[in-house]
Amino acid sequence: MLDLSIHVDESGDFGDYNPKYAPYYILSLVFHEQVFDISEDIKRLDTEMARLGYFGHVIHAGPLIRKEYVYCNLLPKERRAILSKLFFFARNAPIKFKTIVIARKEYPSNISLQSRLCFLLSQFIEDNLSYFLSFDHVILYYDNGQTELSQILLSTFQSHLSSLIRKNDVHQYKYKLLQVADMLCTLRLVEIKAKTNSLSKSELSVFHSAKDLWKDYLRQIKEKEF
Repeated sequence: MLDLSIHVDESGDFGDYNPKYAPYYILSLVFHEQVFDISEDIKRLDTEMARLGYFGHVIHAGPLIRKEYVYCNLLPKERRAILSKLFFFARNAPIKFKTIVIARKEYPSNISLQSRLCFLLSQFIEDNLSYFLSFDHVILYYDNGQTELSQILLSTFQSHLSSLIRKNDVHQYKYKLLQVADMLCTLRLVEIKAKTNSLSKSELSVFHSAKDLWKDYLRQIKEKEF
């Protein structure tokens, strides 16, 4: 049996557009063909995180970069070290990903955002339909953090794929690829900010410069993008 896992995370929300908050809605989907075992990659990540003093830790890329919550007392090099562990796990693991970005000012209402996301997701599936149909099962992993997104994911994938299975009881501490999806949302947002020379102090303290961000992170991970 050939199974494909899709791990999903998002940045932004479905509320009415507020230019001071969440100017973009970002959806990241991480694809793992289960015939390729990633158990050793996971063990390696856990070992490397343990060496940094983190056991069973869920990496939240946004708060990590912004120096929030449990990361508030860490030095920039310590935050960069944690991010790099998850990044190299993603870069080395046999995965692909797709990130969808929607500018909220162009789709300011809840309804218009949902409609646009449905269209872009459906278009992506149709463009790669032969790939998805090559699997016996396509398994969706999403933590149901947003009801609207849960409905969009299920309705859109089910309309194209009869083989879709929805995984229940999904949490980031259980699945490293959900943490990767979270990181990819954050990196795409940072990429957008770098292009407009609007990186924050905390972002620059981790990435050093827009040039280094591209060289050390974005260029390397884009090789895995659909």
